[in-house]
Amino acid sequence: MLSVPAPIESAPLRCETRPVPSPANDEILVRVSACGVCRTDLHIVEGELPLVSSPIVPGHQVVGRVERVGSDARRFRPGERVGIAWLRQTCGACDPCRTGRENLCARAAFTGYHADGGFADYAVAPERFAYAIPPVFGDAEAAPLLCAGIIGYRALKRSAVPVGGRLGIYGFGSSAHVTLQVARARGLEVFVCTRGPSHRELAGRLGAAWVGDVGDAMPVKMDGSILFAPVGDLVPLALRNLARGGTLALAGIYMTPVPSLEYERDLFYERSITSVTASTRADGEELLAEAARIPIRPETTAFPLEEANRALALLKRGGFAGSGVLLTGSGSRV
Repeated sequence: MLSVPAPIESAPLRCETRPVPSPANDEILVRVSACGVCRTDLHIVEGELPLVSSPIVPGHQVVGRVERVGSDARRFRPGERVGIAWLRQTCGACDPCRTGRENLCARAAFTGYHADGGFADYAVAPERFAYAIPPVFGDAEAAPLLCAGIIGYRALKRSAVPVGGRLGIYGFGSSAHVTLQVARARGLEVFVCTRGPSHRELAGRLGAAWVGDVGDAMPVKMDGSILFAPVGDLVPLALRNLARGGTLALAGIYMTPVPSLEYERDLFYERSITSVTASTRADGEELLAEAARIPIRPETTAFPLEEANRALALLKRGGFAGSGVLLTGSGSRV
Protein backbone atom coordinates (compact mmCIF):
# COMPACT_ATOMS: atom_id res chain seq x y z
CA MET A 1 0.00 0.00 0.00
CA LEU A 2 1.19 3.52 -0.80
CA SER A 3 0.28 6.47 1.42
CA VAL A 4 2.85 9.11 0.42
CA PRO A 5 4.87 9.13 -2.83
CA ALA A 6 8.62 8.88 -2.35
CA PRO A 7 11.71 7.58 -4.15
CA ILE A 8 11.45 3.82 -4.46
CA GLU A 9 14.84 3.47 -2.75
CA SER A 10 13.14 4.56 0.49
CA ALA A 11 10.69 1.59 0.24
CA PRO A 12 7.45 3.64 0.36
CA LEU A 13 5.19 0.62 -0.18
CA ARG A 14 4.21 -1.10 3.03
CA CYS A 15 2.56 -4.46 3.63
CA GLU A 16 -0.44 -4.64 5.94
CA THR A 17 -3.40 -6.92 6.62
CA ARG A 18 -6.88 -5.71 5.72
CA PRO A 19 -10.33 -7.31 5.42
CA VAL A 20 -11.06 -9.06 2.15
CA PRO A 21 -12.94 -6.51 -0.02
CA SER A 22 -16.55 -7.13 -1.08
CA PRO A 23 -17.61 -6.75 -4.71
CA ALA A 24 -20.30 -4.23 -5.60
CA ASN A 25 -23.32 -5.41 -7.59
CA ASP A 26 -21.54 -5.17 -10.95
CA GLU A 27 -18.12 -6.29 -9.70
CA ILE A 28 -16.15 -9.49 -9.21
CA LEU A 29 -13.85 -10.36 -6.34
CA VAL A 30 -10.61 -11.91 -7.59
CA ARG A 31 -8.10 -13.91 -5.58
CA VAL A 32 -4.88 -12.62 -7.10
CA SER A 33 -2.18 -15.08 -8.14
CA ALA A 34 0.10 -12.78 -10.14
CA CYS A 35 0.45 -9.07 -10.84
CA GLY A 36 2.86 -7.54 -13.31
CA VAL A 37 5.21 -4.75 -12.28
CA CYS A 38 4.81 -1.76 -14.60
CA ARG A 39 6.72 1.50 -15.01
CA THR A 40 3.39 3.28 -14.47
CA ASP A 41 3.38 1.81 -10.94
CA LEU A 42 6.82 3.35 -10.46
CA HIS A 43 5.60 6.74 -11.73
CA ILE A 44 2.74 6.61 -9.20
CA VAL A 45 4.92 5.48 -6.29
CA GLU A 46 7.53 8.16 -6.93
CA GLY A 47 5.01 10.94 -7.56
CA GLU A 48 5.69 11.58 -11.24
CA LEU A 49 1.98 10.90 -11.65
CA PRO A 50 0.02 12.82 -8.98
CA LEU A 51 -1.62 10.69 -6.33
CA VAL A 52 -5.41 10.97 -6.81
CA SER A 53 -6.43 8.52 -4.09
CA SER A 54 -4.56 7.87 -0.84
CA PRO A 55 -3.76 5.36 0.43
CA ILE A 56 -3.72 3.30 -2.76
CA VAL A 57 -2.75 -0.25 -3.67
CA PRO A 58 -0.87 -0.13 -7.00
CA GLY A 59 -0.87 -2.84 -9.67
CA HIS A 60 -2.89 -3.12 -12.87
CA GLN A 61 -1.70 -6.32 -14.58
CA VAL A 62 -3.69 -8.68 -12.42
CA VAL A 63 -4.33 -12.39 -12.96
CA GLY A 64 -6.36 -14.54 -10.60
CA ARG A 65 -9.50 -16.57 -10.11
CA VAL A 66 -12.96 -15.27 -9.39
CA GLU A 67 -13.77 -15.78 -5.72
CA ARG A 68 -17.19 -14.15 -5.60
CA VAL A 69 -19.46 -12.14 -7.89
CA GLY A 70 -21.81 -9.24 -7.25
CA SER A 71 -25.57 -9.70 -7.46
CA ASP A 72 -25.76 -8.27 -11.01
CA ALA A 73 -22.53 -9.81 -12.34
CA ARG A 74 -23.14 -12.48 -15.00
CA ARG A 75 -20.02 -12.74 -17.20
CA PHE A 76 -17.84 -14.90 -14.95
CA ARG A 77 -18.38 -17.67 -12.44
CA PRO A 78 -16.41 -18.42 -9.28
CA GLY A 79 -13.27 -20.36 -10.13
CA GLU A 80 -12.81 -18.87 -13.61
CA ARG A 81 -9.46 -17.25 -14.38
CA VAL A 82 -9.59 -13.56 -15.25
CA GLY A 83 -7.38 -10.57 -15.84
CA ILE A 84 -7.74 -6.99 -14.62
CA ALA A 85 -6.04 -4.25 -16.62
CA TRP A 86 -5.33 -0.50 -16.31
CA LEU A 87 -8.68 0.70 -17.73
CA ARG A 88 -11.17 0.15 -14.92
CA GLN A 89 -14.24 2.22 -15.75
CA THR A 90 -15.56 4.73 -18.31
CA CYS A 91 -18.74 6.80 -18.41
CA GLY A 92 -20.12 5.04 -21.49
CA ALA A 93 -22.02 8.14 -22.58
CA CYS A 94 -19.51 10.72 -23.84
CA ASP A 95 -18.56 11.11 -27.50
CA PRO A 96 -15.30 9.10 -27.21
CA CYS A 97 -17.13 6.26 -25.45
CA ARG A 98 -19.87 6.18 -28.08
CA THR A 99 -17.41 6.19 -30.99
CA GLY A 100 -15.06 3.38 -29.98
CA ARG A 101 -12.50 5.63 -28.26
CA GLU A 102 -13.26 4.92 -24.62
CA ASN A 103 -9.56 5.30 -23.79
CA LEU A 104 -10.13 9.07 -24.19
CA CYS A 105 -13.08 9.26 -21.79
CA ALA A 106 -12.56 12.27 -19.51
CA ARG A 107 -14.20 10.37 -16.63
CA ALA A 108 -12.21 7.17 -17.03
CA ALA A 109 -10.90 5.48 -13.87
CA PHE A 110 -7.81 3.30 -13.69
CA THR A 111 -6.81 0.26 -11.66
CA GLY A 112 -4.17 0.90 -9.02
CA TYR A 113 -4.62 4.65 -9.43
CA HIS A 114 -8.23 5.63 -8.78
CA ALA A 115 -9.05 2.34 -7.03
CA ASP A 116 -6.98 -0.36 -5.34
CA GLY A 117 -5.12 -2.68 -7.68
CA GLY A 118 -3.34 -6.00 -7.68
CA PHE A 119 -0.35 -5.64 -5.35
CA ALA A 120 -2.52 -7.63 -2.94
CA ASP A 121 -4.02 -11.05 -2.35
CA TYR A 122 -7.49 -9.88 -3.42
CA ALA A 123 -8.82 -7.28 -5.83
CA VAL A 124 -12.26 -6.19 -7.02
CA ALA A 125 -13.10 -4.88 -10.48
CA PRO A 126 -16.16 -4.14 -12.63
CA GLU A 127 -16.88 -7.36 -14.52
CA ARG A 128 -17.34 -5.49 -17.82
CA PHE A 129 -13.68 -4.44 -17.72
CA ALA A 130 -12.20 -7.85 -16.85
CA TYR A 131 -10.74 -10.29 -19.39
CA ALA A 132 -10.88 -14.05 -19.80
CA ILE A 133 -7.31 -15.35 -19.89
CA PRO A 134 -6.41 -17.76 -22.74
CA PRO A 135 -5.41 -21.17 -21.34
CA VAL A 136 -2.13 -21.18 -23.31
CA PHE A 137 -0.65 -18.77 -20.75
CA GLY A 138 0.37 -19.45 -17.18
CA ASP A 139 -0.52 -16.84 -14.59
CA ALA A 140 2.91 -15.17 -14.57
CA GLU A 141 3.05 -15.19 -18.39
CA ALA A 142 -0.40 -13.65 -18.70
CA ALA A 143 0.14 -10.79 -16.25
CA PRO A 144 2.43 -8.61 -18.45
CA LEU A 145 0.03 -8.91 -21.37
CA LEU A 146 -2.59 -6.91 -19.45
CA CYS A 147 -0.73 -3.60 -19.74
CA ALA A 148 2.66 -4.09 -21.35
CA GLY A 149 1.05 -6.19 -24.05
CA ILE A 150 -2.06 -4.07 -24.55
CA ILE A 151 -0.25 -0.72 -24.61
CA GLY A 152 2.41 -2.09 -26.95
CA TYR A 153 -0.32 -3.44 -29.21
CA ARG A 154 -2.03 -0.06 -29.39
CA ALA A 155 1.32 1.68 -29.94
CA LEU A 156 2.07 -0.71 -32.80
CA LYS A 157 -1.26 0.17 -34.40
CA ARG A 158 -0.58 3.90 -33.94
CA SER A 159 2.88 3.60 -35.50
CA ALA A 160 1.18 2.53 -38.76
CA VAL A 161 4.00 0.32 -40.02
CA PRO A 162 2.91 -1.27 -43.33
CA VAL A 163 3.00 -5.02 -43.98
CA GLY A 164 6.61 -6.09 -44.42
CA GLY A 165 7.88 -2.76 -43.12
CA ARG A 166 10.50 -1.70 -40.59
CA LEU A 167 9.65 -0.91 -36.96
CA GLY A 168 11.98 0.99 -34.66
CA ILE A 169 11.80 0.50 -30.88
CA TYR A 170 13.43 2.77 -28.28
CA GLY A 171 13.73 1.26 -24.83
CA PHE A 172 13.34 -2.47 -24.35
CA GLY A 173 11.42 -3.22 -21.20
CA SER A 174 8.29 -5.24 -20.54
CA SER A 175 6.07 -3.69 -23.21
CA ALA A 176 8.72 -3.59 -25.91
CA HIS A 177 9.69 -7.24 -25.56
CA VAL A 178 6.05 -8.29 -26.06
CA THR A 179 5.54 -5.85 -28.94
CA LEU A 180 8.63 -7.17 -30.75
CA GLN A 181 7.15 -10.68 -30.71
CA VAL A 182 3.85 -9.43 -32.16
CA ALA A 183 5.69 -7.43 -34.83
CA ARG A 184 7.92 -10.35 -35.82
CA ALA A 185 4.90 -12.66 -36.07
CA ARG A 186 3.43 -10.14 -38.52
CA GLY A 187 6.57 -10.24 -40.63
CA LEU A 188 7.99 -6.85 -39.67
CA GLU A 189 11.72 -6.13 -39.39
CA VAL A 190 12.43 -4.73 -35.93
CA PHE A 191 15.32 -2.44 -34.97
CA VAL A 192 15.95 -1.80 -31.27
CA CYS A 193 17.82 0.95 -29.40
CA THR A 194 18.25 0.24 -25.69
CA ARG A 195 20.92 0.91 -23.08
CA GLY A 196 21.15 -2.30 -21.01
CA PRO A 197 23.32 -5.22 -22.21
CA SER A 198 20.76 -7.77 -20.93
CA HIS A 199 17.99 -5.92 -22.74
CA ARG A 200 20.01 -5.87 -25.97
CA GLU A 201 20.69 -9.59 -25.61
CA LEU A 202 16.98 -10.33 -25.16
CA ALA A 203 16.04 -8.19 -28.17
CA GLY A 204 18.49 -10.11 -30.34
CA ARG A 205 17.30 -13.44 -29.03
CA LEU A 206 13.68 -12.53 -29.83
CA GLY A 207 14.53 -11.78 -33.43
CA ALA A 208 15.45 -8.11 -33.76
CA ALA A 209 17.18 -7.44 -37.10
CA TRP A 210 19.53 -4.91 -35.45
CA VAL A 211 20.19 -3.89 -31.85
CA GLY A 212 22.11 -0.80 -30.73
CA ASP A 213 22.56 1.60 -27.84
CA VAL A 214 20.03 4.36 -27.17
CA GLY A 215 22.00 7.09 -28.92
CA ASP A 216 22.98 5.05 -31.98
CA ALA A 217 21.72 5.93 -35.45
CA MET A 218 19.76 3.06 -36.95
CA PRO A 219 21.34 1.57 -40.10
CA VAL A 220 18.23 2.27 -42.23
CA LYS A 221 15.20 4.52 -41.96
CA MET A 222 12.12 3.21 -40.14
CA ASP A 223 8.58 3.11 -41.52
CA GLY A 224 7.33 3.67 -37.99
CA SER A 225 8.78 3.70 -34.49
CA ILE A 226 7.65 3.38 -30.90
CA LEU A 227 9.29 5.26 -28.04
CA PHE A 228 8.78 3.20 -24.89
CA ALA A 229 11.48 4.93 -22.83
CA PRO A 230 9.99 7.94 -20.96
CA VAL A 231 12.83 10.16 -22.18
CA GLY A 232 11.84 13.26 -24.13
CA ASP A 233 15.38 13.80 -25.39
CA LEU A 234 14.97 10.71 -27.58
CA VAL A 235 12.10 12.21 -29.61
CA PRO A 236 14.29 14.20 -32.06
CA LEU A 237 16.60 11.21 -32.52
CA ALA A 238 13.68 8.89 -33.26
CA LEU A 239 12.22 11.37 -35.75
CA ARG A 240 15.52 11.62 -37.62
CA ASN A 241 15.57 7.84 -37.96
CA LEU A 242 12.12 7.81 -39.62
CA ALA A 243 11.60 7.39 -43.34
CA ARG A 244 9.50 9.94 -45.21
CA GLY A 245 5.88 9.58 -44.17
CA GLY A 246 6.82 7.61 -41.03
CA THR A 247 5.08 7.87 -37.65
CA LEU A 248 6.59 7.96 -34.18
CA ALA A 249 4.27 6.65 -31.43
CA LEU A 250 5.00 7.80 -27.88
CA ALA A 251 3.87 4.92 -25.68
CA GLY A 252 4.50 6.23 -22.17
CA ILE A 253 1.98 7.68 -19.73
CA TYR A 254 4.76 10.00 -18.50
CA MET A 255 7.71 11.56 -20.30
CA THR A 256 10.48 13.99 -19.41
CA PRO A 257 10.40 17.31 -21.33
CA VAL A 258 10.71 17.06 -25.10
CA PRO A 259 13.33 19.44 -26.56
CA SER A 260 12.43 21.86 -29.33
CA LEU A 261 12.15 20.35 -32.80
CA GLU A 262 13.41 21.74 -36.11
CA TYR A 263 10.71 21.62 -38.73
CA GLU A 264 12.81 20.69 -41.76
CA ARG A 265 15.15 18.29 -39.96
CA ASP A 266 12.64 16.53 -37.71
CA LEU A 267 9.13 16.83 -39.17
CA PHE A 268 9.19 17.68 -42.86
CA TYR A 269 8.32 15.01 -45.47
CA GLU A 270 5.16 14.17 -43.55
CA ARG A 271 6.81 12.58 -40.55
CA SER A 272 4.30 12.44 -37.68
CA ILE A 273 4.20 12.14 -33.90
CA THR A 274 1.31 10.51 -32.06
CA SER A 275 0.79 9.73 -28.40
CA VAL A 276 -0.80 6.60 -26.94
CA THR A 277 -3.40 7.16 -24.23
CA ALA A 278 -4.42 4.08 -22.24
CA SER A 279 -6.31 1.54 -24.36
CA THR A 280 -9.78 0.29 -25.15
CA ARG A 281 -11.26 -3.03 -24.12
CA ALA A 282 -11.23 -3.96 -27.81
CA ASP A 283 -7.43 -3.47 -27.83
CA GLY A 284 -7.18 -5.87 -24.90
CA GLU A 285 -9.37 -8.54 -26.46
CA GLU A 286 -7.50 -8.30 -29.78
CA LEU A 287 -4.08 -8.48 -28.12
CA LEU A 288 -4.96 -11.51 -25.98
CA ALA A 289 -6.35 -13.36 -29.01
CA GLU A 290 -3.33 -12.58 -31.19
CA ALA A 291 -0.89 -13.35 -28.38
CA ALA A 292 -2.53 -16.77 -27.89
CA ARG A 293 -2.35 -17.56 -31.62
CA ILE A 294 1.36 -16.73 -31.95
CA PRO A 295 1.85 -17.62 -29.01
CA ILE A 296 3.70 -14.80 -27.23
CA ARG A 297 6.14 -15.96 -24.56
CA PRO A 298 6.84 -13.16 -22.08
CA GLU A 299 10.18 -13.38 -20.29
CA THR A 300 9.40 -12.94 -16.60
CA THR A 301 11.29 -12.45 -13.36
CA ALA A 302 9.20 -13.44 -10.33
CA PHE A 303 9.16 -11.75 -6.93
CA PRO A 304 7.08 -12.52 -3.85
CA LEU A 305 4.46 -9.87 -3.08
CA GLU A 306 6.44 -8.73 -0.06
CA GLU A 307 9.28 -7.64 -2.37
CA ALA A 308 7.26 -5.10 -4.35
CA ASN A 309 9.63 -2.27 -3.37
CA ARG A 310 12.64 -4.29 -4.51
CA ALA A 311 10.95 -5.24 -7.78
CA LEU A 312 10.18 -1.60 -8.60
CA ALA A 313 13.70 -0.53 -7.61
CA LEU A 314 15.17 -3.10 -9.98
CA LEU A 315 12.78 -1.96 -12.71
CA LYS A 316 13.95 1.63 -12.23
CA ARG A 317 17.59 0.76 -12.83
CA GLY A 318 17.03 -1.85 -15.53
CA GLY A 319 17.89 -4.70 -13.19
CA PHE A 320 16.02 -7.37 -15.14
CA ALA A 321 15.11 -7.94 -18.78
CA GLY A 322 11.54 -8.57 -19.85
CA SER A 323 8.77 -8.33 -17.26
CA GLY A 324 8.72 -8.37 -13.48
CA VAL A 325 5.80 -10.21 -11.85
CA LEU A 326 4.70 -10.30 -8.20
CA LEU A 327 3.38 -13.67 -7.02
CA THR A 328 0.96 -13.74 -4.10
CA GLY A 329 0.55 -16.21 -1.29
CA SER A 330 -2.53 -16.28 0.94
CA GLY A 331 -4.29 -13.97 3.35
CA SER A 332 -5.57 -10.47 2.69
CA ARG A 333 -2.39 -8.42 2.51
CA VAL A 334 -1.84 -5.20 0.61
